[in-house]
Amino acid sequence: MQAQLREKAAELAAVLWKEHTVYRERGGGVVIRGEHVRRWISLSPTGGKDQALVRAGRILDGGTTAPARLEVVVDLSAGTSELAAVCRRLLAETAAESEPSSSAATPRRARAARAPRPRKGRHTGFGSWVALLCVAGVVAFWAYSVFGSLY
Repeated sequence: MQAQLREKAAELAAVLWKEHTVYRERGGGVVIRGEHVRRWISLSPTGGKDQALVRAGRILDGGTTAPARLEVVVDLSAGTSELAAVCRRLLAETAAESEPSSSAATPRRARAARAPRPRKGRHTGFGSWVALLCVAGVVAFWAYSVFGSLY
């Protein structure tokens, strides 16, 4: 089964991406990494004959793989083009899930890009006035304790 998975993965990788890396997982599955598209696909054996579990996910910054976002069981007796179609669908759904929606991202970007507002009127806030009054009180208490006993 592992040899069959390795052969299918090599064929599938050639159809999906020009630049790819195929390697074996610890559990006996095969992983296809597309570094240039920052996605990965895994083919793992299942209990059924000529079936494989296909999982798709993202490649994070630094090259680590994120957990699988989607998975589906496929029949390995199907042709490479049918398997490639399933993989492309999974990859498209993975890409759609990983992209933030434009409506949610727009306010944050607009807020960050906005120039700071010019201040109107006072520049000194209430907290600053309280701190200045406390310092003035301490200075006045010190002055009274030092010079107040002279009179």
